[in-house]
Amino acid sequence: MSTTFNCADEASRSEGLASAQQAIAHKQCVVMPTDTVYGIAADAFSPQAVATLLAAKGRGRNMPPPVLIPRAVTMDGLAVDVSVDARKLAEAFWPGGLTLIFHAQPSLTWDLGDTRGTVALRVPNDPVALDLLSMTGPLAVSSANRSGHAAALTVAEAEEQLGESVAVYLEGGSRPLAEGADRQPSTIVDATSSTLRVVREGSISIEQLREVVPELEHAGSADDEPSPADEPSPTDESGHAPA
Repeated sequence: MSTTFNCADEASRSEGLASAQQAIAHKQCVVMPTDTVYGIAADAFSPQAVATLLAAKGRGRNMPPPVLIPRAVTMDGLAVDVSVDARKLAEAFWPGGLTLIFHAQPSLTWDLGDTRGTVALRVPNDPVALDLLSMTGPLAVSSANRSGHAAALTVAEAEEQLGESVAVYLEGGSRPLAEGADRQPSTIVDATSSTLRVVREGSISIEQLREVVPELEHAGSADDEPSPADEPSPTDESGHAPA
């Protein structure tokens, strides 16, 4: 049976985070707020938990979830060949709406789906998400909705779509994406080669990125990029489907 905790109340927040941590440890899924939309999260290092997440969404292995991390330093334990320019972007825009795609550490025993040896990383700018990540470590996170449906901007919308497939729901209020001023998902940058390349422009503009890395390339026009509704897989070589 699913349980919902109101994180606006300090006691309920503490109880909710503890329950979410326990659910993650038992390879169950939880729903948590992020700085873009609500996300469904599972232990990134448990193939069983990731499979449960994908099944809850009705999504296949061809759309692997990104991994949310609590701080930038965690990046070095999960990725290899992290360039100076990629570090500059992480320093400038994490926590925040930037997803960076790297070559994954080959020694990691995880299975996120058909990633082709890459991992998409992000540090979210949300206090509840960061607190949970600090307790659990890296989480595989996708938008909290059934595949093909609109991303959940409230916990009620997430619960309506995902129901009992999620053990714990953490209520954090309406997401910024619902407020009109920031109606965009994260910007995705492919950092798997020497020249960084934007594969989806989102909440951080190319102009902002080029203030930090002037040589940044853009894979296509804004009209070619996916809608933020279900945040499907960008048209790049990584195969990742960011949250």
